[in-house]
Amino acid sequence: MIDVHCHLNFHSFEKNYDEVIKKAKKDGVEKIINVGTKIDSSQKAIGLAKDYENLFAIVGIHPHHADKLEKGWEITLEKLAKNAKKVVAIGEIGMDYYSYKSNSIVDPKLQKDIFIKQIELAFKLKLPLQIHNRHAGKDILEILSSHKSYLLSPPGMFHCMSGDIQFLKQVLNLGFYVGFDGNITYQGFAPGENIHLKDLVNYAPLDRIVAETDSPFLTPEPHRGSLNIPSYVIIVAAKIAEIKGVSFSLVEDQTTRNANAVFNL
Repeated sequence: MIDVHCHLNFHSFEKNYDEVIKKAKKDGVEKIINVGTKIDSSQKAIGLAKDYENLFAIVGIHPHHADKLEKGWEITLEKLAKNAKKVVAIGEIGMDYYSYKSNSIVDPKLQKDIFIKQIELAFKLKLPLQIHNRHAGKDILEILSSHKSYLLSPPGMFHCMSGDIQFLKQVLNLGFYVGFDGNITYQGFAPGENIHLKDLVNYAPLDRIVAETDSPFLTPEPHRGSLNIPSYVIIVAAKIAEIKGVSFSLVEDQTTRNANAVFNL
């Protein structure tokens, strides 16, 4: 198994990341990709990747931080992204129109500007994209469609896939893979959504799905309420298998192949 998106570089794991990484390996998670959301967390992701053979890093500026950047951030991010042996993508980047208690909606024009600059950087360095989308699908698709010449083949993946079937179709048509997380084990709709995530899982072709945890967030059932860890990507894969009516071993094998195809691990 490969967990293509987690945040062991966040404060939640400061005291036990070594234990968590070793547990994942023991449980059958062969590779883990740590994802940055700003400059410092991207630096930490690279640091962990250098310390552990089975860890890799994705670097980028999350839309929440588009209004908190210091001058020269583009140069710094490019330098970080040039850690070619361990940096496998630019992310998590994109747009977010959901108002969180901890972070109100950042100016959409600013989000768009930062998003486009990072698409251009990814093209320059020949790295795939890891896309964050929350309630901003229309604008994200417009930006990606207008920058088709900047997209690799495959162009990357949409992290924590959400939206409706039509949106998923358009994402797949652009060549992107889609990631599913522990929230596919939850009952009901996600806030602001009008479709069950299991319907997206069911529609998406297995050869375009990757498995992820987003740990420490989105802990799957039956562990919901506790800290999420990369080992739980196995639970995500098992749920995908259940929804699609196929074997766990098939999902394990195919999602691993897909992750390698996207990130050249």
